[in-house]
Amino acid sequence: MVEIDIRLREQVRLLGELLGQTIADQHGAAFLDKIERIRKGAKAARGGSAEGARQLGDTLDTLAEDELLPVARAFSHFLNLANIAEEYHRVRRRTEDEPPPFEQQVLPELLERLAAAGHSGQELAERVAALDIDLVLTAHPTEVSRRTLIQKYDEISAQLAALDHRDLTSAEVAAIEARLRRLIAEAWHTEEIRRQRPTPVDEAKWGFAVIENSLWQAIPSLLRKLDDCLQERTGQRLPLTAAPVRFSSWMGGDRDGNPNVTAAISREVLLLARWMAADLYLRDVDRLAAELSMQAASPALREQAGDHPEPYRKVLKVLRERLQITRSWAAHAITDPHAGARHILSDNAELIAPLQLCYDSLQHCGLGVIADGSLLDTLRRARTFGLYLVRLDIRQDAARHAAALADICRYLDLGDYAAWSEAQRLEFLRGELGSRRPLLPLDAELEADTQEVLATCRVIAASPADALGSYVISMAGAASDVLAVQLLLRECGVRQPMRVVPLFETLDDLDQAGSAIASLLDLPDYRARLAGPQEVMIGYSDSAKDAGTLTAAWAQYRAQEALVDICASRGVELLLFHGRGGTVGRGGGPAHAAILSQPPGSVAGRFRTTEQGEMIRFKFGQPAIAEQNLALYLGAVLEATLLPPPAPEPAWREQMDRLARDSLQAYRGVVREDPHFVSYFRQATPEQELGRLPLGSRPAKRREGGVESLRAIPWIFAWTQTRLMLPAWLGWEKALDEAERRGESPLLREMREGWPFFQTRIDMLEMVLAKAEAELARLYDQRLVEADLQVLGSQLRERLRQAGVAVLRLTGQGELLEHHPETLVFIAVRNTYLDPLHLLQIELLARARAAGESQPAALDQALLVSVAGIAAGLRNTG
Repeated sequence: MVEIDIRLREQVRLLGELLGQTIADQHGAAFLDKIERIRKGAKAARGGSAEGARQLGDTLDTLAEDELLPVARAFSHFLNLANIAEEYHRVRRRTEDEPPPFEQQVLPELLERLAAAGHSGQELAERVAALDIDLVLTAHPTEVSRRTLIQKYDEISAQLAALDHRDLTSAEVAAIEARLRRLIAEAWHTEEIRRQRPTPVDEAKWGFAVIENSLWQAIPSLLRKLDDCLQERTGQRLPLTAAPVRFSSWMGGDRDGNPNVTAAISREVLLLARWMAADLYLRDVDRLAAELSMQAASPALREQAGDHPEPYRKVLKVLRERLQITRSWAAHAITDPHAGARHILSDNAELIAPLQLCYDSLQHCGLGVIADGSLLDTLRRARTFGLYLVRLDIRQDAARHAAALADICRYLDLGDYAAWSEAQRLEFLRGELGSRRPLLPLDAELEADTQEVLATCRVIAASPADALGSYVISMAGAASDVLAVQLLLRECGVRQPMRVVPLFETLDDLDQAGSAIASLLDLPDYRARLAGPQEVMIGYSDSAKDAGTLTAAWAQYRAQEALVDICASRGVELLLFHGRGGTVGRGGGPAHAAILSQPPGSVAGRFRTTEQGEMIRFKFGQPAIAEQNLALYLGAVLEATLLPPPAPEPAWREQMDRLARDSLQAYRGVVREDPHFVSYFRQATPEQELGRLPLGSRPAKRREGGVESLRAIPWIFAWTQTRLMLPAWLGWEKALDEAERRGESPLLREMREGWPFFQTRIDMLEMVLAKAEAELARLYDQRLVEADLQVLGSQLRERLRQAGVAVLRLTGQGELLEHHPETLVFIAVRNTYLDPLHLLQIELLARARAAGESQPAALDQALLVSVAGIAAGLRNTG
């Protein structure tokens, strides 16, 4: 069996010992001994020891009421500390004889392959410079770690880096370990779970903090290394105008099913982003003013600065003053819509011009070594983040727009918009969009929901175009959904072009996506209004919840193929927006592999995708890790553009049709058609209790009802907690089994070897199955589920077993992840700490349900901590 790297093992051991000392300080050595007995019992039980299992059960059963919370906290904290050590291990210092990590090699190796394939250095440099990757940061209703703790975790990681030097004196080591112990004690004595739900503004501030604390440093470092790589491999430089990666946000703009996101909230978030951007640039300019004390200057800079002994500082002083005015204005404008806006920076060119002037002057004077320092970094940030930090997307459900237009038509006696056919709606919308007169009188008396939709459109109209991204329409299904938004925007004064983006997110909608976009693009007046590419969003979460991951993945693939063909045939550029989640059940998985498995032609130098909640923290929360993940995006998009995967063979497509059909029947047969399923789901998982978690600002449900009313994130989260992982694999077991029964196993192996799409899906399925634990799921059932419903749980666990067997037959392995032994070791180590949390959670759920509304606060808190700990241990939630 592969061993964990000795350095990682030592760091995990150190952090665990320091946590133990902290626990003993508060609760005493006897309590720490009890924690250790639980850990050893769990480890022995994992190894098959009946005595270990008995010891574990006996120790947990004898916990006093006041011990439940500290035990849950102990194991939860250890799992978070293990995460910190693993994350640092990815970016640790390496010796000269150690191979660099894959993330550092991906771009140099790719450029060599592309050159070998016949691409010239000039072409490669131009392609890299033209890359347009837009990562859309979204809030997450199951982000369980408080920002206060995340900051402490980041500092712990920094101390691990400080400790990772061989020439430290014993006194230096002792000082670092003392600092680590203080940080762990601070974390231990800090509540893990926030007491109140965050507001949408809180979520937006959290997103801004990721930029401030990580991406602000990661972007210039990434681009500096990209420039060096291009020079070495192609002899070309990365142009200063290049911004291959940019960021957008849904935090404060996503109002789909979230009544807490209003027009006022979106306006506030837009202003806060401008405040934060001005503040960050002010820090940069202050540092530049301290550095650029030289006198040598170009004639152009002299003309701007006048006869000043320190011309660079003179030019930067003017920029600093305007940034200060902009920051002050943004702060006042939040509460005063009429705050004076004189002399504020409103165009990114006004920010870049003085910086570029200083840069060109230094180069002109032979001071390129200075120009290519902090000044170049600030220029790169200005190109990437601009004056608005992130571009805010607006998202709203198609039904809200239709209801608003129905209200307007009712008020104006124009007819019943809700009852009109698609053809009638299109005729009305096209006529109004082509009319020069306004549709709405200023004093129209409309319903409150309509007024809110219109107020959002007015916020868009009042905001600079560069501050905004796209207007995304959830549950879109027809061309009229897009024209409806265009009409509402026009009526509210929006004159700048804004991409209106239909989001296709159910199985039926994905199947109809191509025809819906074709009908749009065949409208001459719509084509005339189209500014830039036709953007279409593909929904992964809801389509997977609707049809299962196999059927949904194939529908998403086919929808993208259809959209590529339709846009190409009409000479329209297509931009696909991928609404991926963090987990396999929501279309997640390794971004690099996912991009390389897209249909050929669907990634043409442009890629837009959501980055959600805890995945933002895991992938971009620290500068070095963010840089690695951004490099993966750059490499994957460039490779998918210039070396696209092969189109699937006809036989593969036919096989996918059969697999999808069998999977859909199996998935819906359980989730939709089994009359006992909803009752079982709510008893076997903590789904009901998750509703009490003070997590995201958005409600867990769109409306009252069964599984169909649940949002995709808590649907996944609930199954993850019990380790059944049902949404990520249900349906695969039937599809693969039927294929084998038909004698199609050789074809499946051929598809896995030759088709990145199918290989990636099998790899992600295998990872999920390796994390699933049927025995733990059985224990949830045994304690929490009524006897007559437990048979369904047994059937589902048997299906889980079948899925694992089918994957092993397909991959030819003796055990899941046999070809990734390091991952298996990490999972095994985590299970030692996860098992007690699961068993504790089962007991806490039973006690909470028995107590009902009268359950003690400590019990409730312990339950929430167990949820957070399991999420941390599995490294994903929803």
